[in-house]
Amino acid sequence: MELKNIYHLYSRAGFGISIEDAKKLSTKKTDEVVDALLAVSGKQVYLNQVQLSEMPTRDEMKGLTKLEKRDLGAQARNKIKTLNTTWVKQLITTQTPLLEKTTLFWHGHFACRIENPYTVQQLNNIEREFAFAPFKNLLMAVSKSPAMLQFLNNRQNHKQQPNENFARELMELFTIGRDNYTEQDIKESARAFTGWNFKADTYEFVFKVKDHDDGSKTFMQQTGYLDGEAIIDIILKQKQTSVYLCRKFYKFFVNEVVDEKRVAELADYYYANNYDTGKLLKRLFTADWFYDAVNVGVNIKSPIEFMVGFSKSFGIVPPDGTLLKLQRAMGQILFYPPNVAGWAGGRNWIDSSTLLLRLKTPSVILNGGKIDIVEKDDMPEESFNLPETIKVNADEKTFYAGVKPNDLLESMLLPTLDDKKKNMLLSNATTNKQLVLKIVSMPEYQLG
Repeated sequence: MELKNIYHLYSRAGFGISIEDAKKLSTKKTDEVVDALLAVSGKQVYLNQVQLSEMPTRDEMKGLTKLEKRDLGAQARNKIKTLNTTWVKQLITTQTPLLEKTTLFWHGHFACRIENPYTVQQLNNIEREFAFAPFKNLLMAVSKSPAMLQFLNNRQNHKQQPNENFARELMELFTIGRDNYTEQDIKESARAFTGWNFKADTYEFVFKVKDHDDGSKTFMQQTGYLDGEAIIDIILKQKQTSVYLCRKFYKFFVNEVVDEKRVAELADYYYANNYDTGKLLKRLFTADWFYDAVNVGVNIKSPIEFMVGFSKSFGIVPPDGTLLKLQRAMGQILFYPPNVAGWAGGRNWIDSSTLLLRLKTPSVILNGGKIDIVEKDDMPEESFNLPETIKVNADEKTFYAGVKPNDLLESMLLPTLDDKKKNMLLSNATTNKQLVLKIVSMPEYQLG
């Protein structure tokens, strides 16, 4: 496998790869490299920072004063902060990069924002457990998760008074996409999901039979005594669901500029293979067109991809305060999506303030300096108590002593530079440290 293709693959299927590891893989075939990325059995590392015993029971909550409830809220937010930094550090150090990258994809797809750390952790682990599984397994588990049932108000979806929020988002955002269902489909689907709930103290899914509307329903032209699982089955039988999902896979893993012909190819394959996500990812990453120049170094890195890739490249694991501060300033805070649609991505990652921050942060950090940043208002101010400045010291080995400048350039910059720009960059840097500092300050470094 060519080195340039390995760097591209690991940029999209992970968060980068070292020059040494890339050269080791260059003796292997593409199929072998991709199979190794998918081979995660027994290697999964689940988040386990929040224990059920730490969560107050319903009876314990009844006797609390407003002040005590407020204190519990603050504790919950601190636990989510810990989940956040734990996961970011796991992204940096992971031995299963494709699993973590796919979990990050599902984290955005099934966007959920609640302040219950146990159920937030539970949902993230569901996304990790079923990351490569048939989509039906993942969708069913997410739909029954306490986090999603609470976030999308399905606990308020009753037989006598249906709540349509979950039913609407299930189709609009999670499966088939807007304009592929009717308002009546939403109403009928909401009736089918009545009774889907969870136990307040154990956070286990429960189907409340007496609260379920067991009458006949007509959904997407199919009539019967449909329940929530039947609704999901009907949605998955629609070929458009595969198209919608594959378009999102394509934008995340391949190119923000969608090639509908390629999406159609992937959708046919995904549908024919019962929505097996692992098989789809292998098909995608082994396709010749995935490595075409038009798809290399063209996607703007998300803030998480930018931070994790930079940290991984230079052997840095930043302090918790730094990780949180940068996420807030750059506009992507794990476990705090802006809304149920998740992060818009692409060019939305960049504005005048975030671009300036992204251009100067790496070189400042590598020089052991400090940087003042302006935070975005993507989460409650009281959620995090963060430092006004950030500082991370980098070791001299960070700057790749002894590595050939051309190798350094190829591994760190995926966009193709014209000869004039490349030669100017190399001639103006007399040491690898100077070259590194120039590379991380370039606009092209923002692309992966």
